Amino acid sequence: MEKRGAPPAAPPRGPVLHIVVVGFHHKKGCQVEFSYPPLKPGEGHDSHSLPEEWKYLPFLALPDGAHNYQEDTVFFHLPPRCGDRTTVYGVSCYRQIEAKALKVRQADITRETVQKSVCVLCQLPLYGLLQAKLQLITHAYFEEKDFSQISILKELYDHMNSSLGSTLLEGSQVYLGLSPRDLVLHFRHKVLILFKLILLEKKVLFYISPVNRLVGALMTVLSLFPGMIEHGLTDCSQYRPRKSVSEDAGLQENTPQLDGYVSVSAADTSNTNFGIGKGGKKMAGNHSLEGQNGNVPFSQSEKTCNGAQPSSGTVQRLKVPSRTSPASSESDWETLDPSILEDSNLKEGERENTASEQAENLPSKGVSSESLPITVQPQANTGHTVLVPGLVSGLEEDQYGMPLAIFTKGYLCLPYMALQQHHLLSDVTVRGFVAGATNILFRQQKHLSDAIVEIEDAHIQIHDPDLRKILNPTTADLRFADYLVKHVTENRDDVFLDGTGWEGGDEWIRAQFSAYLHALLAAVLQPDNEKTLSDFGTAFVAAWKNTHNYRVWNSNKHSALAEVNSSHPFQGQYSVSDVKLRLSHSVQNSERGKKIGNVMVSTSRNVVQTGKAVGQSVGGAFTSAKSAMSSWFSTFTQSTQSLGD
Repeated sequence: MEKRGAPPAAPPRGPVLHIVVVGFHHKKGCQVEFSYPPLKPGEGHDSHSLPEEWKYLPFLALPDGAHNYQEDTVFFHLPPRCGDRTTVYGVSCYRQIEAKALKVRQADITRETVQKSVCVLCQLPLYGLLQAKLQLITHAYFEEKDFSQISILKELYDHMNSSLGSTLLEGSQVYLGLSPRDLVLHFRHKVLILFKLILLEKKVLFYISPVNRLVGALMTVLSLFPGMIEHGLTDCSQYRPRKSVSEDAGLQENTPQLDGYVSVSAADTSNTNFGIGKGGKKMAGNHSLEGQNGNVPFSQSEKTCNGAQPSSGTVQRLKVPSRTSPASSESDWETLDPSILEDSNLKEGERENTASEQAENLPSKGVSSESLPITVQPQANTGHTVLVPGLVSGLEEDQYGMPLAIFTKGYLCLPYMALQQHHLLSDVTVRGFVAGATNILFRQQKHLSDAIVEIEDAHIQIHDPDLRKILNPTTADLRFADYLVKHVTENRDDVFLDGTGWEGGDEWIRAQFSAYLHALLAAVLQPDNEKTLSDFGTAFVAAWKNTHNYRVWNSNKHSALAEVNSSHPFQGQYSVSDVKLRLSHSVQNSERGKKIGNVMVSTSRNVVQTGKAVGQSVGGAFTSAKSAMSSWFSTFTQSTQSLGD
C-alpha cells in the first residue's frame, strides 16, 4: 500500500480540486493532516500549512461538538483562491474510532478516540452525490485502521475527476439527498415563510445539531429556488478571513458580548451542551494553522480556475468594495449602483434594451385567471434549457432570469459556520447571509440576525415585528401552503414517491415553488397590478423590490414571462375554508394559540383520567380555555377584517 511522502501530484484534471484529511490533535487542535494534491504548490501531502483564504477549512471539516457523534456529514463553502468569484464546494465525512483498535498507532495519539474527517473540495455543487461516494471511502479508510495508507484517497480523487462533470448539473442528481417532502412534513405552512425570508435577503440563521441535519434542511430550502443549487451559488462565499491573531483580538475588543463567551476554555465546556469542543481548544492554544499570507494561485489550468465565469469586467463591477468604514460599506450594499447599467463595457444595444424595459413589459394575453399552473405536472429535465451569462448578475440564467442573484454582492450562503467565523455575522462587508450553526453561541447572539430557524422544533423566530407583518402569509399564500401540505401528507407513506415527479414528490414540490416564483415575477411586470400583488402580500412585494436580487433581475428583459399567468396560483374569493386556514395558522404560530392548544390537551387528559368532565381541575381548564380563546379570537377577528379590506 502507498504511504505518505510521495512527490507532489499533477494539476487537477476535473472538478475535484483536493481530497483532504483533517484530524484533531490533542495539543494543536484541528489541523490538515493530508491533502492530495497538496493545498499549496511545492508542499508535501502531509503539510499542515493552509492558503490564507482557506484558513477555516479544518474547523469546517471537523465541526464543533463532533466528539458527541460517531459520524457526521458537513456541507460547507470556501472562498475562491483564483481571484475570480467561483465558490469552492466542500463535503466532509467525519468519523471517530477507538485508539486501541488501530493497527498502527502514531506517537501523537494520546487519547482514547481518534477523530478525523475526509473531505472533498469541488467546483460543482453536487452535495449529495459527493456525500454518497465519500461515505463509502471514509468507511473503507477507517477500516484500514492505519491512517498512513492513503492510496485509497488518491484513487478517490482520480475516480471522481473521471466520473463527475458539469452535465450532472442538468439532471436530478444535483438534488440527491435534498428532500422537500421531508421539509414540508416538518415545517408545514412555514416553508413559504422561509422561502420569502430568503427572497428578502435577510440575515437568516439555521440552528440544530448534528451538522448533517442542519445542512440538509438549509440546502433543501435553497433547492426550492429555480436554478439556485445548480448556478446560483458561484458567488456565495466572498468573504475575507481574519489575517492574524492580533486582528482577531482587535475585532473581539469591539464585540464585548462575544468576548465573554470565547474566553471560556474548552475544558470547562467539554461536559456542557455548548458544543465548542475542539474548535475552542484550537482558539485557546494553537496558532499554527493560521497559515501564511499569500495569494498563491492554483497550479491548474485556466479553465479549472475560471470555469464558465463572466468576464473580468463584470466581476470588477460587483466585487466587494475595498473601503472598510461601516458607513461607506453599508451604503455600497444598500443599492445596486445604476452606473452598472451604463458601464462602458456594455454594448449599446444592451443599454437600450435596459432603458426601454418598462415600455416593453406588456401583460400576457389569453390566459385565464382561473387557471392554476401550480397543479401542472413538472416536465422532465431534458438538458435543453438555454443558459446565458447574466448581464449584471454574472450567473448562468435561464429565459426567466433564474436563478435570482440573491447570493451575490456580499450576501453569503454558509451551510455550516464554524465558531471561528462568528465575526462574519457582523462584518460590514457582509450585507446578509443564510447560514447554519450548531454552536449555541450563534443562537444567543440574536442581534446579529433577522431570523433564527430552530429546525428541531420547526420554529422561526423573527425578531422585528415589522418583518413579521411583512411575512404574514396572505389568504392565497395559505391556500398554496395548505395545498402542498395536503398532497405531501396524503402520500407520506408511499415509499415510491421519493425523488419522483408525482404529486407530493420532491420534484413536484420544487415545480410548485418554481411556478409560484414565476407568477410573482410576471405579476410585478403588469401595469395596474396592485390587486394582483396583494395576493402575494403588498408589504412583502414592496420590500422585495428594494432588494439587490430584484433590481438585478429587473435590469433586463425576460420575454418568456409573457407566457406565464401573472396572478397568484391560488387567487380567489374569501370563503369559510379560508377562515379555517387562518385560524389553524394562527393557533400554530401565536403564543396565545399555543396556550389554547396546551389547555385543550390538559382538558382532554383530565377527561380521560376521570371518565367525566366534572371537578375543579376540568372546570378550571375549561374556564382557562374560554378566557384564552375569547382574548385570542378578538385579535384574530381584527386580522381577518383587515385581510378582507
